[in-house]
Amino acid sequence: MNVNTRLHPEGYHGTGRRPPFFEGWYFKIVDVTGQHRYAIIPGVSLAAGDGGPHSFIQVLDGASGQTLYQRYPLEDFHASHETLSVTVGRNTFSWQGMSLDLAGSAIALTGVLRFNDPRPWPVNLLAPGIMGWYSWIPRMECYHGVLSLDHSLDGILTTNGTTADFAGGRGYIEKDWGQAFPSGWIWMQTNHFEEPGICLTASIAMIPWIGRTFPGFIVGLYLRGTLIRFATYTGARTVHLTAEGRTVTWAIQDGLYRLEILATTPQAGLLRGPSRSAMERPVPETLSATIDVTLTARHSGARHSGAVLFRGRGSYGGMEIGGDIEPLLAAAD
Repeated sequence: MNVNTRLHPEGYHGTGRRPPFFEGWYFKIVDVTGQHRYAIIPGVSLAAGDGGPHSFIQVLDGASGQTLYQRYPLEDFHASHETLSVTVGRNTFSWQGMSLDLAGSAIALTGVLRFNDPRPWPVNLLAPGIMGWYSWIPRMECYHGVLSLDHSLDGILTTNGTTADFAGGRGYIEKDWGQAFPSGWIWMQTNHFEEPGICLTASIAMIPWIGRTFPGFIVGLYLRGTLIRFATYTGARTVHLTAEGRTVTWAIQDGLYRLEILATTPQAGLLRGPSRSAMERPVPETLSATIDVTLTARHSGARHSGAVLFRGRGSYGGMEIGGDIEPLLAAAD
């Protein structure tokens, strides 16, 4: 285990790894009008199937639901181990921004965006990122990192001949790496509340662990300068979880807070996620979810018990309901 790499979730973790292995960086960008919104995912797959090891860029057009999987040779992929610096073909991604050249593709994105004041999930020796101490466990099926909860955008992109100005827009960055996506998961994210600077990121998945599986979750609500965390490793628990059609209701609580989420997703586009053999898992994702959030106090340490600390609606939400989620729902009963 490379300690320095684990302390840099933004860096590349695949050096010396044998298949199956994947790594992907997820960049969500939304302009001020909300009419131009994209998820752009550079990454690498070392799996034996799907034509063998290769790098790629995936794109989801959040307005139309159209998706792109652009394949590149493995040698066209370059990434730093210690910072956010990824190159795939003629496309580059860093803390400072991204430069895109997907001319000739089905979603022909070109241009340069700048990122201003990224707000990373805190990293320290005891908890190197959003996974907490689980980040130190070797050979987990999938690792997760949140690199920027919220940042502003500047720059211009051209898509199939249409130009959009992203000045004043908002961005979000996360990533995944490991052997494969979980057997079932629910994920959602929004940093488009009426009050600027607030961000919710939330995921729950079936986690393989010593011959069995359990529903592990990680939720972060960045609220007015404070990151409020709910996770399996913090002792928080899910008290309610349902998924009916395209609507998810989820309630989580710990000793201080209760967080209630109502998320509704429209029809999703299909991205490609990793299995142990190929980039073949269908990943239904939207950038048009509506996510209602209510945070209340449960203990005097978080103000008066029962007091509503925040209530808001997030727009342009990213949302996935993937794989077999029945074990997740059953575990919450």
